[in-house]
Amino acid sequence: MLDSNLSTAQLILISIIPVLFAIVLHEVAHGWAAYKLGDRTAMMLGRLSLNPIKHIDPIGTILVPAILILTVNFAFGWAKPVPIDWRNFKNPKRDTALVAIAGPAANLVMAIGWGLIAAITTILPDNFAQPMLNMAFIGVFFNVLLMVFNLIPVPPTDGGRIAVSLLPAPAGNLLSKVEPFGLILLLLLIFTGVLWQFIIPVIQMISGLIFSLFGV
Repeated sequence: MLDSNLSTAQLILISIIPVLFAIVLHEVAHGWAAYKLGDRTAMMLGRLSLNPIKHIDPIGTILVPAILILTVNFAFGWAKPVPIDWRNFKNPKRDTALVAIAGPAANLVMAIGWGLIAAITTILPDNFAQPMLNMAFIGVFFNVLLMVFNLIPVPPTDGGRIAVSLLPAPAGNLLSKVEPFGLILLLLLIFTGVLWQFIIPVIQMISGLIFSLFGV
């Protein structure tokens, strides 16, 4: 699996591609789903682009990952949310849930893709195989992490938006009131380590299933 002898600089270098793809495609998937369901906001603002510069969030894409890598040798982050106008949907409750699930679904597809890359490394030359295996391991783990994190039913995560859409109106409206404080709560849980105690076992289980699927 991941080479335990990697320096912090090496870890950052091999993380750049899988992390950027994970967070950018997550947001593009939201925008693409919204476009297909009748909202052209993300497309008109150029947010259906794979150019990472259009999606960089100073806190989620730069500050949080840098602090985590330097303190716990572990990367996590997110991109600038794609703008969506829910009023353009024909069925707002259903379509909001579909748009929200598109991001985690994209991460699951990418995680499986990185699992396939990990399997392919067995036929590569040794001096190329290990760096690619390291990158594939990070690609699987980070995408699964992003998927699981975003399915936590606390707004403003995707899971929170799904829950608000699916719950009866009174309960959904009550949950939506958490959104202004949701990010602060989640950041506190991230940096205190409380969140990881609950989601790391889930992430390890799903990542293990993906690797076992490809015999890695």
